[in-house]
Parts: sequence; structure tokens; C-alpha cells
Amino acid sequence: MKKKISILAVDDDAAHRIMLKTLLESWGYAVFEADDGSTAFEKVREKAFDLILMDIKMLKVSGIEALDMIKNFNPAIPIIIMTAYSSVETAVEALKKGAYDYITKPFDFDKLKITIKRAVEHAYLKTENLILKKQIAESFDTQNIIGKSEAMIKLMESTSQIAYSEADVLIAGESGTGKELIGNAIYYNSRRKNNPFIKINCAAIPETLLESELFGHVKGSFTGAFKDKKGVFLLADTGSVFLDEVGEMPLNMQVKLLRVIQEREVTPIGSEKSYSADIRILSATNKNLLSLIEKDQFREDLYYRLNVVEIKMPSLKERQEDIPLLAGHFVETFNKKNKKNIKGITPEAMDILIKYQWPGNVRELMNAIERGVVLSYGGYLDKSSFSWISQKIGDTQNISETENNNNKNISLKEAEKRIILKTLEECGGNKTKAAKKLKITRKTLNSKLDSKS
Repeated sequence: MKKKISILAVDDDAAHRIMLKTLLESWGYAVFEADDGSTAFEKVREKAFDLILMDIKMLKVSGIEALDMIKNFNPAIPIIIMTAYSSVETAVEALKKGAYDYITKPFDFDKLKITIKRAVEHAYLKTENLILKKQIAESFDTQNIIGKSEAMIKLMESTSQIAYSEADVLIAGESGTGKELIGNAIYYNSRRKNNPFIKINCAAIPETLLESELFGHVKGSFTGAFKDKKGVFLLADTGSVFLDEVGEMPLNMQVKLLRVIQEREVTPIGSEKSYSADIRILSATNKNLLSLIEKDQFREDLYYRLNVVEIKMPSLKERQEDIPLLAGHFVETFNKKNKKNIKGITPEAMDILIKYQWPGNVRELMNAIERGVVLSYGGYLDKSSFSWISQKIGDTQNISETENNNNKNISLKEAEKRIILKTLEECGGNKTKAAKKLKITRKTLNSKLDSKS
């Protein structure tokens, strides 16, 4: 049986909602209701809708405000604005903010029917391609750094500013966040971009070989050293070196690396002679180096030498609004790689991608999209393409429900404080952002945090 297309009707006029519901159901749609913009947003967070019909003028949260909120959460949902005020200004503002179209009251039912049909078709056939073309963020040369979130805009601004300097850079972040991509961006926008750029993964090379790879050796310095070999630092002279997973470097190697940074000189294994090395060092880590310092597993003096400038990579759950952009980009990439013709991702499937926490970050999302493209026989990636993610989301929700049951006896103040603390965590400790998200003042937020349960 074919699934009914779901429509969320948003209007603070109950009589008008009833009329809409009756009309749309007679056309074969599954209809859900919301009486203001805030309720609509909450419903969108809970369920994937194929289309939203929303009044522009509502007493609590207006259609324009709700449009912003919904489009920031999931740009793939088509929204048709309803208005009794057919001014060009209002219509243009809604369209600029991402509305698919607008219709005026009283409705021309034939026009409404056609507009809804076109909007749904547009969502399935065009949305992902349009998102990719219109919203892909600026890139650094051939490196596609995709994102329109506040976190990514700040990251790209700081990367652009840092790139042209000569400062050594430490790029910190979870696995799969794109640390190497940022390292590439810094190099390709630096004054050294026409000189060597050599990358080495400190975790991938055995300790016995790492020293030779980095510093080189002279003939006869150890068994198997049949000829002189230049290490990475001398090969990259006048250019840049990217040390990936620098937190995995053994302590004895850290001492030698410190000398290279301080003196810009390299002594190959078995040599009594030092060679100058004009290099810029970019390093990356997914470990907390300060924690390693406390455990005497990383040298503090080396940390401050590497960390002249630090770039912190946001996790994917900190930039959820970028998921549609990234997903669209990966669909296109793996279409070409696998000679497929996936036209896009359905709103329901996109809702699943947005709700998932992505512990493996962008790399995990990329793998999920590739898997979906390879295994798909249809024209779109739908919820069945990500059934394993749905299962994980379901398991998490079950855990949350258990926690909620355990918390039933806590006081109202304590429950309120827990919500505030959770929101603060989601906002990276930024109280201003958390207060805005909770729709309270920062002063109120501080007062509620300070109060005793």
C-alpha cells in the first residue's frame, strides 16, 4: 500500500484548520495540525512531514519566525505560506527565507491543489540538488569545506586568517571531523603553497621506523640502512609538514621534534651533522593533549611549541544544520564513483540523518551515504536506506524513556535545572546561546542555575 503524503497544517484559527484538514484529507493526504509556529517547530522535530502549510500571521510565533526555525533544522521540507495579506513584500520575504510558494486567502482550491502537488514533487526530485548548488559553502581551492552553520563559518574565517601567517598550527577534534581537510586548506592558502607539503600519520608507522621517516638516516647507521635517506622534515624544506595524530608520538621522538621546532634544524640518525629545515608544522590530534601532559605521556614544552595557534574542529552533532549539505554532496560524489543516478534524499530519510548523533562525525555520514547509494535500487535514498540508523535512534530513545521514568520523583526545580544544564552542554557552555534557545533571559538562566533544588 502506498504511503500517504503527510502535511502539517499550521494556523491559529481553529475553524480554518478544520476546513483545511477536511479539504486535504478529501484529496488523499494525511493531515496533522499545529496552532502556532512554536508548536509546528516541535512537531517537525518529532516527525518527518512531506510538506507544511503555514499561516503567516499568528499571535504567538509568526509564520516567518517558524519558517526560519524549521528551515534551519531541516531545509529539505517544502513550506507553503498562507496569507490574507497579499502584499509583495510579505511574499518576497517568505520566499527569500526558503518558502516554496505562497497562496492567498480566500483560497482558489484548484490553485492550492496544484501548488501542493508541485511542492511535493519538487521535494523529491529537486531539493537535494538545489541545496547543494545554492548553499554549498565557500571552499579553499579544490578542498570542499561544506557548511553554513555558525560553527563552520567561524572555522573557515579563522582558517583563512591563519593560513597566510607562518605560525605553526595544532588542529584538535574528534575522529572524522575533517582535521586533514583543514590542514590542506591552510597549506593551499599559505605563502608556501607552491613548495613541498608532506603528510605523515604518527600512529600508522611503527616506532622503530618513525624516527627514520621523520629525521632521515645515513648509510650504515643501522641494519638495513643501505643508503642515505632524507626524512620528512628535510624533504619538506621551504614547505609544510602535516603531522597527523601527533598525540601518538613516542616521548623519545617528542624530544627530537622539539629541537626541530626550536632550532629549525634536523640531525639524521647516525649523523653528526645538522641540516637547516625551513618548514611550517601543522599537526592534528583527536586526543586531549593537556590530559596526556598530566599523565606524563606528552611533553608540555612541545605542546606549547606546536600550539602557537589552535583550531578546534566542531563535531557533526554541533553543526547539525550542515547535514543536508554534506549528504547532498556525498550523494553526488558516490553517484559518480559508482555510476548511479540517485536523485536525492526524501524528507523522511533526511529527518533520520538529522536526528542521529553521528559519533563517527562526517566520516560516518559519508560512509552511510555511500552504503545507501551502493545498495539503492530506486531513484531516492529513503528511510529504508538508513534502517540501521533508525534502529540506533530507537535504542537511544528507549534509554531516554527509562531515564525519564527514573526521574519522575524529582522536583520541578531540579527538572528545570537539568534541562538548562543539558541545553548549556548542547550550546558548548555558551549561556547567551542557551538562554536564547530556551527563550529566557541570561539573567533568568543564571538565577535558575544558582537556585537550590
